[in-house]
Amino acid sequence: MKFTECPLAGAYTIELTRIEDERGFFARTYSADEFAARDLPAAMPECSLSFNTRKGTLRGMHFQAAPHAEEKVVRCTAGAVFDVIVDLRAQSPTERRWFGTELRAENRRALFVPQGFAHGFITLHDDTEIFYMISVRHAPGFERGVRWNDPALGIRWPIEPAVISARDAAYPLLDLQP
Repeated sequence: MKFTECPLAGAYTIELTRIEDERGFFARTYSADEFAARDLPAAMPECSLSFNTRKGTLRGMHFQAAPHAEEKVVRCTAGAVFDVIVDLRAQSPTERRWFGTELRAENRRALFVPQGFAHGFITLHDDTEIFYMISVRHAPGFERGVRWNDPALGIRWPIEPAVISARDAAYPLLDLQP
């Protein structure tokens, strides 16, 4: 695996190292040792799947509040998304900055999302599927979010959302949060 640090402190894109032959290829998608060597979580006790039927489906910007803050590895297994993370860590050198990258089934790229980051995506194709590895168990009641179109963040989405949940559309603006 090849880890490339993103412009936001502690976040990485992860490319596969492929071993190819006449059958196709083999590649490791996760290694506890390689994650631990970078001080990333070596254990991911939960995995989740998000399936989205329509192009333009926006999910985000989500995070889990302390003490249940989570780290995630996100990979697109079908279709394509523009995946976005926002650094919400107070006093971080990259606080309130965002980073976006295309995750596609074809590029097999993954994104490591650190604790204290909001995460979301917009689908670029119909029938898009996202696979998550998550560092902590889900804690109902600790789900939080920030508005996907918050002017304080200025995220440049590549397309306008066609589908967004009422919850995601109603998240508070950063400057209005307690």
